[in-house]
Amino acid sequence: MLPEPFLVRMQAMLKEEYTAFVKSYEEKECHALRLNMRKTDTGAFLEKSPFRLQRVPWTDNGFYYETEEQPGKHPYHEAGVYYIQEPSAMAPVLFLEVKPGERVLDLCAAPGGKTTQIADCMQGKGILVSNEIHPARAKILSENVERMGVLNAIVTNESPEKLATIFPAYFDKILVDAPCSGEGMFRKNDDACAEWSEENVALCADRQDEILRCAGEMLRPGGRLVYATCTFAPAEDEGTVSRFINSHPDFSIAGIKKPDGFVDGQGKWLDEPAPGIESTARLMPHKIRGEGHFFAVLERKGKGDSVCLSSRKGMEKGLPETEYREFLEFQKQCLPGFAGEGAYIKFGEQLYLAPMDTPSLKGLRVLRPGLHLGTFKKNRFEPSHALALALGSKDVCQCMYLTAGGNEVRRYLCGQALPMEGVRSAVQGDGILKGWCLVCVDGYSLGWGKAAGGMVKNHYPKGLRVQE
Repeated sequence: MLPEPFLVRMQAMLKEEYTAFVKSYEEKECHALRLNMRKTDTGAFLEKSPFRLQRVPWTDNGFYYETEEQPGKHPYHEAGVYYIQEPSAMAPVLFLEVKPGERVLDLCAAPGGKTTQIADCMQGKGILVSNEIHPARAKILSENVERMGVLNAIVTNESPEKLATIFPAYFDKILVDAPCSGEGMFRKNDDACAEWSEENVALCADRQDEILRCAGEMLRPGGRLVYATCTFAPAEDEGTVSRFINSHPDFSIAGIKKPDGFVDGQGKWLDEPAPGIESTARLMPHKIRGEGHFFAVLERKGKGDSVCLSSRKGMEKGLPETEYREFLEFQKQCLPGFAGEGAYIKFGEQLYLAPMDTPSLKGLRVLRPGLHLGTFKKNRFEPSHALALALGSKDVCQCMYLTAGGNEVRRYLCGQALPMEGVRSAVQGDGILKGWCLVCVDGYSLGWGKAAGGMVKNHYPKGLRVQE
């Protein structure tokens, strides 16, 4: 049951389109996945895809799938080959126009769909700060960054206000996927509908004003910011953007070419619409195959490089090689194709590779300061699951190849040891598996195994193992 005050407002907004809008709620929600272009390419995946897929029209690597196919339970999901993402949610990042080597902030990043989409665009180059203010959600964000094999993400658990004091005018691109009243998710999420109220819409709009203000402070002159919500409320959409633009003369709304089915933002729903408000975009469920979304592309006037933070807090310079020699030995023996670029840093006994030119992270709550490489244990090094998911077969000396339809991959995901007999391997030297090997499913990295005595010991993390 849709809230009556919500329906009254939508009828006033949509007029003759209102009937089609309400009727769209009788239809089933759409399900989609987005391919991880660091793991595969569209052509290669479609050749062996076990799913019936239809392309999401506004993105090259997004596809609708049939609900009963359950790709979230397929081994490819655990290998980070794709991210299950609502199709409309794939749109905002496309207009951020991220390039490799840039400094990018995803300010409200959990659970990680848009962060991992940004990481795809960056191709492992540059600095991606993915932030989430709520600790439990930040943990989920970090787990998804790991599963998708992201190399250059720093996951933080901070408030926008705190980050604004640390990173003034630092980022080239910023995404603000703002917490909102969730009206666009009513068809998909019963809780969003049950928790809705006009009072919450007003509270969300106030919170969005503060978040967007902080984000603006962190964008360099000439930078680009995308503000997005999953609500229809003008107070949270055109209203939030207009209040920001009207109070920040150094920002403007950028004109964009909208895909078919995307509709213009509306100034007529506001008392003081900002110039160019019609260039914002609304995604409506009666116009497209997707849920309700809104986004706006904002640009900061001026030119110039990002502010260098080294003069104030210094940079993450990294450890001397003597401090991570066990990893270097492991790399020499097992990872001939891995060339880590950045700063090697330690958090306790954990070794990370921070992105190149990472500023000092001192004073920040950091869950993941880059790629987790592994753990130091009594004069030896044990590689992490995150490292396995960031690698390809070309990076390692030894691979164990499993197939998605075989019994072995199920046994591996359940945590069982595997016999080497009958399993294809590609190794250097005598062709016999020994020691650490990358376990792959149809060529996609899935985790680590350790071969000895005719068996491959399972190193798939216990917390991720499938129950038999």
